[in-house]
Amino acid sequence: MEELHDVQLTEIKPLLTGQVNNHEHDVETPHGVLHVTMRGVTKGNRPTILTYHDIGLNHKSCFNSLFNYEDMQEVTQHFSVLHVDAPGQQDNAPPFPSGYKYPTMDELAEMLPCVLTQLQVKSVIGIGVGAGAYILTKLALTEPALVEALVLINVDPCAKGWVDWAAAKFSGWTSTLVDNIMSHHFSPDEISDNLEIIQTFRLHISQDIPQENLGLFYTSYDSRLELPIERPIPGLNEHTVTTLSCPALLVVGDTSPAVDVVVSHDSRVRFTFHLFCSCFCPERLPMSPGKLAEAFKYFVQGMGYMPTVSMTRLVRSRTHSASSIGSGESIRSRGTASGLTEGATTPKHMPSLPMEVSA
Repeated sequence: MEELHDVQLTEIKPLLTGQVNNHEHDVETPHGVLHVTMRGVTKGNRPTILTYHDIGLNHKSCFNSLFNYEDMQEVTQHFSVLHVDAPGQQDNAPPFPSGYKYPTMDELAEMLPCVLTQLQVKSVIGIGVGAGAYILTKLALTEPALVEALVLINVDPCAKGWVDWAAAKFSGWTSTLVDNIMSHHFSPDEISDNLEIIQTFRLHISQDIPQENLGLFYTSYDSRLELPIERPIPGLNEHTVTTLSCPALLVVGDTSPAVDVVVSHDSRVRFTFHLFCSCFCPERLPMSPGKLAEAFKYFVQGMGYMPTVSMTRLVRSRTHSASSIGSGESIRSRGTASGLTEGATTPKHMPSLPMEVSA
């Protein structure tokens, strides 16, 4: 793996508690009804931020801490936001009837273009966590014209092998649904070191979402197929392999159960930013809202959006050299998107930019 660079980020701004103008919709799709929440209105030709949550969560419990954070208000002045709740996972969702066939991961991704068409959203920047990251990656592979960029948090593009399947089968005999979802979200060390927060999270999983609905979503994710992604080799197979055609920001906590698969995924994506962080966050985002907001600003600036937004916390490491970045540019010079106008497309030669984030 390429050299990682230390970046210090300091929390200085609080969460906002004011009301946000949200519009909820139930959208009919070929695979059922999808509950979505639109925040703001589409702004010119800019993409809409599309979020998709992980299992055991919905858009509120997964993303409220990020989008209520003060620094993200600057982002939402430039972009509308579309939150998606997986079927049956939204607040106050009724239980599915007996015999209901839950959509597969592929079908969950196929539901999204219908939503975008009905809400007149032309393109998106996806932010997904866990299962949501998998679904948005699938959307980018099948409908590349709709996805300008991806922020993938704790993404696992792999299917379960036979050993994993057998272990899960045995665990299913001895563990509850809540136990299985907790082990998906948290490592054993995180569970033992954060007992009070873990208990709150466990109560949310067991009480706030109908368990039948939650079990169906979990089973769908647990039965996922491996995403067919390869890194193109210039001059050899760049026109024949399946890969992401958009930039991706990979994010993972360094104690997360997903850290190994995220590192593996990085080797399969063409031009990627990735961040590893060491701080525990109860919302299951692997970094605090302020750090993720700052990283997101740099990411979209690299795409040519928000070129005048100031950065206050992300500081270049004293330890890395310009040559290790690849082209000799500093992190800030990439972040400001020098030479790009608002809404410009991302250069296809954009290299990887690894950073390590510390609490």
